[in-house]
Amino acid sequence: MDITLWIILGVVVVLGGWLVATYNGLIQSRNRVDEAWSDIEVQMKRRYDLIPNIVETVKAYAKHEDSVFTKVTEARSAAMGAQSAAEHAQAENMLSQTLKSLFAVAEAYPALQSTGNFMHLQTELSDAEDKISASRRFYNANVRDYNTSLQSFPVNVIAGSFAFTKREFFDAPEIVNEPVKVQF
Repeated sequence: MDITLWIILGVVVVLGGWLVATYNGLIQSRNRVDEAWSDIEVQMKRRYDLIPNIVETVKAYAKHEDSVFTKVTEARSAAMGAQSAAEHAQAENMLSQTLKSLFAVAEAYPALQSTGNFMHLQTELSDAEDKISASRRFYNANVRDYNTSLQSFPVNVIAGSFAFTKREFFDAPEIVNEPVKVQF
């Protein structure tokens, strides 16, 4: 066999190995982004599940505040129905606004503030908010790394060939970046 054939064969093997490793790296990175998004959804679902309990607890003390309860319920439904990261960010903004108004109503009822159930729900909601924030940071870090890979040469050639697409950051509006105020 000719030395040229060995060289060509070696180059093909190296390029093939690089192609496989690059493709697998992109798959792993995309899966990390999907997993991180799943973590956000789990934490948001936990928060969505707490909201009806909070509404019912406040409703027992503030029966005449129906418009606030309706807005919270509508905002929760909109957030649960959001599909993309941008839709979630907008819906989360609306939900946070309505939760603030709900807690403002709750502040007017000292007896409500002192109930153990309400205090427990507030603590759980605050914990859920913290976990959503942490999950959002983790997701955005994974999206950053994934998008950087997709845009870097020569990986971008491979990514384009196999239809890898950029992912959206979960950029929550400023209001969502502020934790829901929970006062005891």
